[in-house]
Amino acid sequence: MRVACPLCGERDSREFTPVGGAELVARPDPEAGAEAWDDYLHNRVNACGPSRELWYHGAGCASWLVVERDTASHEVLGVTLAREVAR
Repeated sequence: MRVACPLCGERDSREFTPVGGAELVARPDPEAGAEAWDDYLHNRVNACGPSRELWYHGAGCASWLVVERDTASHEVLGVTLAREVAR
């Protein structure tokens, strides 16, 4: 799979480390019960189809990227610098 890094150009996906979904998940209150913390730490939506993921380009420019990818076909639909998404 090839990933078009906005800074380095098209690169092999082995240069990147995917670290999970790019959606914001609300952190429970420190006093929340065990069930709320278990859900926060272990349960994420893992739908088949388009998703937004946070990837790190460790073997390249060391940038954090938001990669839009189809989890069924592994097609990369778009790549954006995470700092541009966070604004």
